[in-house]
Amino acid sequence: MQAGKRIAFASALAIFALSWIAPRWPLEQALHSSLTVVGLVWLYVHDRRWPMRPSHFALICGFIALHCIGARWLYSNVPYDQWARALTGHALSEWFGWRRNHFDRLIHLLYGLCFTPAIWHWLRQRWPLGAGQGFIIAVMLIMCTSLLYEWLEWGIALALSPEAAESYNGQQGDIWDAHADMLLATLGALATWPLMRRERRESVQA
Repeated sequence: MQAGKRIAFASALAIFALSWIAPRWPLEQALHSSLTVVGLVWLYVHDRRWPMRPSHFALICGFIALHCIGARWLYSNVPYDQWARALTGHALSEWFGWRRNHFDRLIHLLYGLCFTPAIWHWLRQRWPLGAGQGFIIAVMLIMCTSLLYEWLEWGIALALSPEAAESYNGQQGDIWDAHADMLLATLGALATWPLMRRERRESVQA
């Protein structure tokens, strides 16, 4: 593993460890963090089998780090308003008129943004796909995995008490929460197309 990748991976591991200092909701955080563990193991194994570009690897590590922050506060309770007020004197919710905590929305958007480049590159490593073909399939995979995740959340919610289910899912009263999350992941994936075109041009010129 290259030095840059080692630093990114170590940083994600460090944030994961720090997020477990005096957890406020251990059970719910453990459920969220189980995906973190799976993601870190997958990332390490996958990169050894199909080496990623350093930038793609770093994007996924950054996503995992932010997911660890979200998991600690169960997304609905991430105190970004307090952080923003400490830095600027104003809360983000005041600026934008938000009535719910939107950290979960950010994570779903970043899922599409951070994973699509690596998926696109992997698809083109394995099969003789054009840039456009690989991109379409990568976006479809983001959409499908987003759907599977929402199904997983639903299944977990059925096994928990109503209070624990609401705490874990973080719908915050929004009946369209799953739809919005999947849409944001799709939009995040689509937004990476300019990056894919640039990387394709750079690889052709090299």
